[in-house]
Amino acid sequence: MGTYQHVLLAVDFSKEADHVGTRAVALAQEWGARITLLHVVAPVYQEPIYEGVTTLPLDIEAQLLDSARHAIADLARRLGVPEAERRVEVGSPKTVILGTAAALGVDLIVLGSHGVHGLGLLLGSTANGVLHGARCDVLAVRVPS
Repeated sequence: MGTYQHVLLAVDFSKEADHVGTRAVALAQEWGARITLLHVVAPVYQEPIYEGVTTLPLDIEAQLLDSARHAIADLARRLGVPEAERRVEVGSPKTVILGTAAALGVDLIVLGSHGVHGLGLLLGSTANGVLHGARCDVLAVRVPS
């Protein structure tokens, strides 16, 4: 690994997010790099249960986004990441992480790896998808399973 200028920290708010975040912040500080914190909310699709019956007027996605914004603010405060460097997006986590990295011109993506083995690895995970699709370096911080 070399010296990096902009680190993208992608988090899922698991109990290990602080561990992964602490590693990313320490590396960014060591290199004098900018750090951006990202969480991706998967889209919620609602379909009618029966033909002619509409779904309930619940905006679950808006609630998830609101919850994610609060969670990212809490995590960012603990890690010392300024408000201007926090992002909550909606979409496929792998796609949004890769797109954000490209749009911001980051040179390192940091995320957690849950040590998936066997069939889970063959089916793919966000970390695996990012690792194989990124145009920059990726650091998967090992977290206990």
